[in-house]
Amino acid sequence: MDLRITFMGSASFALPSLLGLVKAGYQVVQVVTRADKPKGRGLEVSRTPVAELASELGLPIIQPKTVRTPEVLEQLRAAAPDLIVVAAYGRILPAEVLNLPRFGCLNVHGSILPKYRGAAPVQWAVINGEKETGVSIMKMDEGLDTGPVYAVGRLPIGEDDNAELVYDRLAELGAQTLMAHLPGILDGSILPVAQDDSLATLALPLEKNTGAINWEASVETIRNLVRGCDPWPGAFTTTAAGVRLKVFGPLSKEIGFGSGGHPGEVLAADAGGIVVRAGDGAIRIPMVQPAGSKKMAARDAVSGRRIAIGDVLGKAELV
Repeated sequence: MDLRITFMGSASFALPSLLGLVKAGYQVVQVVTRADKPKGRGLEVSRTPVAELASELGLPIIQPKTVRTPEVLEQLRAAAPDLIVVAAYGRILPAEVLNLPRFGCLNVHGSILPKYRGAAPVQWAVINGEKETGVSIMKMDEGLDTGPVYAVGRLPIGEDDNAELVYDRLAELGAQTLMAHLPGILDGSILPVAQDDSLATLALPLEKNTGAINWEASVETIRNLVRGCDPWPGAFTTTAAGVRLKVFGPLSKEIGFGSGGHPGEVLAADAGGIVVRAGDGAIRIPMVQPAGSKKMAARDAVSGRRIAIGDVLGKAELV
């Protein structure tokens, strides 16, 4: 196709959209992704998933630290894109970039806008216990995911789905929705619809302490937090000795434990894990990971004397 596309993306969420454009025969003339950065204990340089895929596809890549410098803006202009497609790039684009292509900039966003504008829409949808989420194909403006929406794809969230699973499914749905509607967007038969700002919610970036478990919360609230923080930053509590303890699902509500005990108290341990008192009942935890140890069955943490029945989790300060 004669249409020239610049693709901007970094995280794995963007991969199906980039691959979809290439497989459909669109001319991707440039891929813009985040700069390489040191990662891990060895500080080895890590490329973004989009950089890896673009290299495999033989596409021209630029990896600027910012797109706001004159030099980078000139590189973007030199590619002469008719359209810029953005997915999980991780930066708000300035007007100079938004106004560059004649068809503007399209964003594949991982929520049904105007809900969950921002960097972590998938995680917050799971943390908040949403039963449905989706993707929006949006015409970008200078705001944070505030532009009008061309199309929406919807995805149910299963009771035990974690953020990683929902993220991967939305990535595929985003590509499908983009490819299904792109011809109509380009020929003008599909017009964007303005968002209702009064319904907008924010999905701010997760922090390391987002996953801290409040045992006074309901079983459902704790379950959703564990699901939404998996794999990062991970839901956690502390042992009675003050050791950080990561908690893994799927968690389940337990019956037959009455109302006794303090929030966070370990009520029982068996082959299925440990049972802990929550704000409105008891909750079963199958897997844990004490700091400095491997992920293990929760019962093994009891037999290894890291946790004891009667301990109150989350009460001690980290040591």
